[in-house]
Amino acid sequence: MSSTPPAHSLDPASTSELLFVVGPTASGKTELGVELARAHGLEICSLDSMLVYRGMDLGTAKPDAAERRGVPHHLIDLIEPSERYDVQRYVADAARELDAIAARGKRALFVGGTGLYLQVLVQGLFAGPAVDVELRAELERRAASDGALALHAALARVDPELAAKLHPNDVRRVIRGLEVHEQSGRPLSSWQEQWSAARRPARIVGIEPPRELHAERVAARTQAMLEAGWIDEVRAIRGASGFGPTACQALGYAEILAYLDGTLVDDRTPVRDEVLLAALIARRTRQFARRQRTWYRRFDTIDWVPFDASPAERVEHAARALGLV
Repeated sequence: MSSTPPAHSLDPASTSELLFVVGPTASGKTELGVELARAHGLEICSLDSMLVYRGMDLGTAKPDAAERRGVPHHLIDLIEPSERYDVQRYVADAARELDAIAARGKRALFVGGTGLYLQVLVQGLFAGPAVDVELRAELERRAASDGALALHAALARVDPELAAKLHPNDVRRVIRGLEVHEQSGRPLSSWQEQWSAARRPARIVGIEPPRELHAERVAARTQAMLEAGWIDEVRAIRGASGFGPTACQALGYAEILAYLDGTLVDDRTPVRDEVLLAALIARRTRQFARRQRTWYRRFDTIDWVPFDASPAERVEHAARALGLV
């Protein structure tokens, strides 16, 4: 009989070991995580910033009922798309779930692709200033009126180190960088240097298809999502709660919203049909996957599962790497 795992905590001094399955979008990490959980009695905690939204199911590739059967899933369907959600809230929610899982004598397995969430769980959350709601609203208005490039240029003037790491379209993090500098007089990059150099014990496995195969998987999944009713999903959410400032940044949703409004363009060419829409979303998904890989390069201890192995061999490899066998 295995011993009861120690109580988990997200306190920086915690010595509890965290387990992760990561990979770029459309890499097969959900399937790998579910099979590991079923084989070893684990409970899955989402490591995805967009699975927290109810109703955003198709476009986020949220695990369906069949995948969740027999495996408890947490940090999914927490809030409405109209609500704001950030990394501080995620850390609080994750800490609560970890404590509950440990109290049941189980272990958690984090599965997902959000690199920032992986970093804060392993290294801790830096102690930057609290969000100033009025300042953030003003910066969001500037983003809408002046455009993402102008806002990114403003960040480059006060925090060039951070600006060099962020794409201009990553408006949410650009805004955070500007508001931290406005509030504290210090660049956000200097706050981030205070993150603990001593990482929390963690075992991380990754899965990633070869680039050409990954591009094919992204294209096929995008097409399947659209055929399953992704556009109708977006239309329904907009007609109900609507999309808040964080949910609307989910991959593909902004494109579909613009498509429904007739304002979507690709290199100044109007996107009027679903074939062009699918191609545009697939291309932006590949670009997003490249940014995910950049996050993962910060973790030299990731054990990458051979993608050409059989499904059973992948599970066996991952289980050994995670210390489950």
